[in-house]
Amino acid sequence: MPKLAWPKDLFKDHRYAVCGLGRNGISVVKTLLTMGAEVQAWDDRSPSFEEAPNLTLAPITDLREFDALILSPGIPHYLPSPHPTAILARSQSIPIWSDAELLWRAVRKAGSQAHFVSITGTNGKSTTTSLLAHILKEAGIIVAAGGNLGTASLALPLLNDDGIYLLEMSSYMLERLDHYHAHCAIWLNTTPDHLERHGDMEGYIKAKAHIFDNMGPDDLAILGESAPWTRKILPQLEKKNVPVKTVSVTKSYPFELAPHLPGLHNAQNIQACHEAARFLSVNEETIQKAIISFPGLDHRLKTVTSINNITFINDSKATNAEATSHALKAYDKVIWIAGGIAKAGGIESLAPLFSHVAHVCLIGQDSALLAETLAQYNVPFTQCKILEIAVTESYRLAQELGVDTVLLSPACASFDQYKSFEERGARFAHYARSLSLIAKK
Repeated sequence: MPKLAWPKDLFKDHRYAVCGLGRNGISVVKTLLTMGAEVQAWDDRSPSFEEAPNLTLAPITDLREFDALILSPGIPHYLPSPHPTAILARSQSIPIWSDAELLWRAVRKAGSQAHFVSITGTNGKSTTTSLLAHILKEAGIIVAAGGNLGTASLALPLLNDDGIYLLEMSSYMLERLDHYHAHCAIWLNTTPDHLERHGDMEGYIKAKAHIFDNMGPDDLAILGESAPWTRKILPQLEKKNVPVKTVSVTKSYPFELAPHLPGLHNAQNIQACHEAARFLSVNEETIQKAIISFPGLDHRLKTVTSINNITFINDSKATNAEATSHALKAYDKVIWIAGGIAKAGGIESLAPLFSHVAHVCLIGQDSALLAETLAQYNVPFTQCKILEIAVTESYRLAQELGVDTVLLSPACASFDQYKSFEERGARFAHYARSLSLIAKK
């Protein structure tokens, strides 16, 4: 049987504290209880949780009788200011883990030798995780994918020895590993991110490097590029005799071979998956067919509709200039919808790519700031303020200027007008499809 039930006494006589009861923390509590563990859980926002045997819902004031503290990824244990529960854990020599560490321990304690594959990177890790999961499923391999993407790590099912866990891992998760051991680990790229949490780039890279902890000669480390950060990592891997593959990408995949993965950055993601799949014994024909059939991820260069040969692309996940740079590189000429809450530096770094832009439709809180940069480089723009107007105006401009792509790639956070980038992307898709219906009448 490929998927097994967690033994109800797996963590009997174990005690765990769980701090933070968001999506991740709730999954940890529920799964630990099904494994027979005793759990004390708390959330600073006065949590509500159904009463259950072996569950104590109370502030965590003493950890001396606990095996570990499971701290939700978003709660800091060092920088910028450590949570009081993390300070308590360190003072009492109690380990602080992410739920990925707990999953690995649970799988091994249950007797399964299922392999673990880890994926990280500043950008592209969700697409890479999903594409690799698709390839492995097409090869008939039982896969459980989650972590930072989708299902929380400890909410994944128990797999037998032939199964593979695919975990997308953020730096927040990686810095809280202990015995976790990946059979294959992919580190795609590194650009400045979460520096308030890690102090500086050196701290960020150090956190990411935990993806290779406990690996050895029978494993595979995949580096998504040859760059200064990889030169810091290679000596560490060589010292442990870990085999390394470094992806070298100079051109995008032909459209017919990867119709839903445009751009050079996706070529990097594809090649990393290719190397991992081959290491995991998937044949070449299966890999190629799976890449062709992969539907792509919502809000990541996702085609939502075409109107009179004008294609509308939803890249709402691009919440910073680095992410948007990949989108602009993927198309020769676009009507670009951008704006929201700008990150440090705004869109100044995108100036070398402005030749790909025929016109910009600006939305959101910091549209005036973005407009200043565009004016400096003589890029035409229209202040649309809201997304619905931007979609209509971008379609008109595309027709007028003979451009065949409308690209939502905001380069900004969404929280000024939307709850999330997902909501922003969904509204864009709705407005574009509504426009399509009108155009057909």
